[in-house]
Amino acid sequence: MILPYSSFLIVLVFLQNISFSKALKSSFSVEMIHRDSPKSPFYRPTETHFQRVENAILRSIHRANYFKLDSHDVESTITPASGEYLLNYSVGTPPVQILGIVDTGSNLIWMQCQPCKDCYKQDRPIFDPSTSRTYSTIPCVAAECLSASHTFCNFNHGKHCAYTITYGDESTSEGDFSWETISLYSSFKDVPVAFPQTVIGCGHNNHGLFGEHSSGIVGLGNGPFSLAGQLKPKTGGTFSYCLTPMVEKDGKPSFLHFGDRGEVTTEGAVSTPLIINEGMPSKYFVVMEAISVGSKRIEFPRNGEDGNILIDSGSTLTYLPDEVYSSLEQEMVNAVKLPRINNPMQGVKLLCYEITPGEEYHIPIVYAHFKGGGTVKFYNINTFTKVRENVICLAFHSDSLPILGNLAQQDILVGYDTQQNTVTFLNTDCTSEI
Repeated sequence: MILPYSSFLIVLVFLQNISFSKALKSSFSVEMIHRDSPKSPFYRPTETHFQRVENAILRSIHRANYFKLDSHDVESTITPASGEYLLNYSVGTPPVQILGIVDTGSNLIWMQCQPCKDCYKQDRPIFDPSTSRTYSTIPCVAAECLSASHTFCNFNHGKHCAYTITYGDESTSEGDFSWETISLYSSFKDVPVAFPQTVIGCGHNNHGLFGEHSSGIVGLGNGPFSLAGQLKPKTGGTFSYCLTPMVEKDGKPSFLHFGDRGEVTTEGAVSTPLIINEGMPSKYFVVMEAISVGSKRIEFPRNGEDGNILIDSGSTLTYLPDEVYSSLEQEMVNAVKLPRINNPMQGVKLLCYEITPGEEYHIPIVYAHFKGGGTVKFYNINTFTKVRENVICLAFHSDSLPILGNLAQQDILVGYDTQQNTVTFLNTDCTSEI
């Protein structure tokens, strides 16, 4: 059949648009800095590796408690100082370098801004929007202001949009809801990747447990005003990260990938639906149907149509429902032939074993079974962590809000597709990236 000339033109334009949009799709990778890395300003050279591990576990427990304080999707479900990864980026024209805490549980990008009326101490220069040619406040009538849950109209200063956030530990940030250019430092391109008219929170009143080494929060949550949400039109809604192991000596960096580089399509990858939980719509929930150790399969409880486990890069430990954790712990007790020992960390109950440094020991693989039939392997690097030279402890804990923490995600490429609403996992060697 011969198409009429007009139909041929329509098809041609359609095909051109597909290839053009594909060509415009931003694809880049940025380095994520672990807060205990020598590259991090939080790094304390006088601390031992095991002190850092202990602090990370304590931060994780602190964070898990705040997630439960409020079942609604507001920023009070996290504590701002608990993020484990940092991101260098720049804001404004000319660009000013910012170091933000990466948080997959948060739905906003904000930083401290001049004039700082009530701000926490910050090591780096505080961003002054009056010096930037690309900065502008958002009007109250703009769609961004009307649709965000934490914004209001500031009638005292020119009727522009303002925001306020209160965290679970009563830390707060408030200031102007604004448009600005942000630039990300790609790990494989010679120049920064710039994104004009990005919505940011320019905080003029910020106080609480933020820490002087960071400038604010970089939200990666599944919401319209997180970094991932705002890059969605340019990246197709795909991003991924690969967390390298937390080791005693200087480890290799972890990377955050966007666009084509963020797609996880390698053979062996398994996908599961991303579930939007009504109480926390910007958090990344999935359904874990069961975990198994050896021939023992431990079923996960379901909560209606909601997801039953939260994927969170800011939590070090993995949290399981009480009955699931108890069964897992018992299977580990049955399988691990090492001397039991009390956890040397004060105030934290974990299953721990004594090891002889240099000698091999057997830890069974834990299989995580996700909705859709995909199974992910958790090796000993995911299930146990070394808390002393001769002590390893199970990196799982019981809690009413199940969370897949970052130790369980080590050496697993985790891909998010917010267009198709899927999360994909691939067991891999994250140190071989880039």
